[in-house]
Amino acid sequence: MSGTMYTAMEVEAKMAALKEELMGAVEEEAAARSALTVDVDNGWIVICGALVFFMQIGFGMLEAGAIARKNVQNILFKNFLDASGAAICFWLLGYGFAYGDTVGGFIGDGNYAIRDIHNGAGGPGGGDGWQGWFFQWAFTGAAATIVAGSVAERCKIEAYFVYSLFISTFIYPVVVHWVWGSGYLSAWGAIPDEDGNARPIFQYNDNSNGVIDFAGSGVVHMVGGVSGLMGALALGPRKGRFDPVTGSVNSMPAHNQALCALGTGILWFGWYGFNCGSTLAIGGYGNLAAKVAVNTTISAASAVITGTFLSKFTEGHWDLSLAMNSILAGLVGITAPCSVVNPWHAFLIGISSACVYILFHYILLKARIDDPLDAAAVHGATGGWGLLCVGIFCTDANVQYAQYPNVNQACGSGEQFGVQVVGLIAILVWTVATAGIVFFGIRATMGLRISDEQEEIGMDISEHGGDGFADADEIKARQAASAARSLAPVDYSAPAAAPQSAAVPQQPGYGYPMGGSPPQFAPVYPAGQPMYGYPTR
Repeated sequence: MSGTMYTAMEVEAKMAALKEELMGAVEEEAAARSALTVDVDNGWIVICGALVFFMQIGFGMLEAGAIARKNVQNILFKNFLDASGAAICFWLLGYGFAYGDTVGGFIGDGNYAIRDIHNGAGGPGGGDGWQGWFFQWAFTGAAATIVAGSVAERCKIEAYFVYSLFISTFIYPVVVHWVWGSGYLSAWGAIPDEDGNARPIFQYNDNSNGVIDFAGSGVVHMVGGVSGLMGALALGPRKGRFDPVTGSVNSMPAHNQALCALGTGILWFGWYGFNCGSTLAIGGYGNLAAKVAVNTTISAASAVITGTFLSKFTEGHWDLSLAMNSILAGLVGITAPCSVVNPWHAFLIGISSACVYILFHYILLKARIDDPLDAAAVHGATGGWGLLCVGIFCTDANVQYAQYPNVNQACGSGEQFGVQVVGLIAILVWTVATAGIVFFGIRATMGLRISDEQEEIGMDISEHGGDGFADADEIKARQAASAARSLAPVDYSAPAAAPQSAAVPQQPGYGYPMGGSPPQFAPVYPAGQPMYGYPTR
């Protein structure tokens, strides 16, 4: 038997070489795993951000169905421009105000036009930061779009552009900095001291958490809803919404409940990107994202059941609009606490959110404030309630499970509720002041509201050159009919016009067949009702 013989020194050298090779392989594998984790996390955020952006379509369908058909083009136009304007404004300035280095805990400074995000910014195997801007832009667009519902059917499009730019550039990003950046309310590095240690309110050390708003009940929805309320106050109600003598509320029903239902369903679907995506990563956060999805579902479900039965009690019938808005209220209410509560808490949050929404719905009507989409009640009031629900229902164990940075007893001691109250008041005061200045400033300068004639004929024709549902000939016919007289229904089965006594019951806003292929329709407008409009009584 023969073989190669090695000296002890040679064996030792070979072992050292083998060890070095193995260590290199281990390091290479670790680097590959780290890079894969970064890729998976970035992919998660991009997908969730796309779901949040898809909510713009949901808002568009909901708003298009809820208003008069004569204004559908206008509201859709505003939705697309909200998202587009938010992209440019948030890219140039807003993202820097939100996540730049803090200036006194009030506003960020730096990274304008995302100049610190570039190829290779994260180093070898690290994330460059593109996904963060994309996800936060989708939230910015949602906050801006909420306002469109409150000012629908009577706001000049030029005036709306100005407001939308302000909320995307300044009003919303400042609140983001307070709560999600390094501002004075933040749970993620509030006003760091000279050693870089965070100082969250109230105790300014790790015994406090700062404001917990996981996905934006206050930051996104309350800002959008309260801003919409200020817009509705500055504009005044739509013509005919309230009786000028008695103050009673005239019904202005949705023109297409199918669109409303489609929009609500899309929003519910997109909300999983909104809430689950706020983990901001999936590696190590998969269980938390799944828990957030469960809580989001339970809150929405309990809210719609509650709203359905409340509508029967308050309206005397099963009201689909109140039920659908109750879904949104349940979603808004759970958005802040979804990561720090248990499912039975989510069940109670959904029930209470529906109650808060419906209560504020009637309060606004009693105060003669016209909000066509109930945005102030759904997003503003329920968003504030969501902030409070964190303090009411959170547990310290759930806060730690959600991987908030500090381990303490803030929920159990009641401190967290006080912190949430401070956050609510701060966001409310800031939004009322800034949005009020913008809306009333626009009203005093360039003008905020369209003319009575434009409101009657509809913004599709007056602002966009045509009706979204009719051809040019029908537009002209409707314009003439609105100016001259109401048209009687035509009996297409008779050679001559049917007498009024033989007319079928009129259905406002829709036409009746006149024959032809394809069938032509003659619009019918009862006396006293504007073209495509609502009863003015």
